[in-house]
Amino acid sequence: MIQQACVLTGRDRSVRQHIREARLATHWVLADWDFEWTVNLDRGKVRFERRPASAPDVTLTWPSAAEFLTSIEEGRAPDAAMVFEGKLELRNSVLLVYKSFCRSLEKVMANPVDDAGNTLV
Repeated sequence: MIQQACVLTGRDRSVRQHIREARLATHWVLADWDFEWTVNLDRGKVRFERRPASAPDVTLTWPSAAEFLTSIEEGRAPDAAMVFEGKLELRNSVLLVYKSFCRSLEKVMANPVDDAGNTLV
């Protein structure tokens, strides 16, 4: 579901417009599940990778996966628990992608199918 949410985020025109200059790697972590993934921003493109970035520009960490997912299901971004580490000048670009990702993940969780109609769970 996370990968599908990243795909949908990459299709968001507003996001692509705002990150058209950005080239950076972000590392996302759900700490208590020891679950990590990478979202690369490359000149307007959002790319998901299942493995953690080796040298990320920014790391976003949530201590509780359950709290993260509950927040998303309730339609709110899990900002309160999020820890941002990295270059502060990249914060605006990363948060724009993050907010779009949260909206996309909420939609995917409500209807967990991919573009081909295959179930994601």
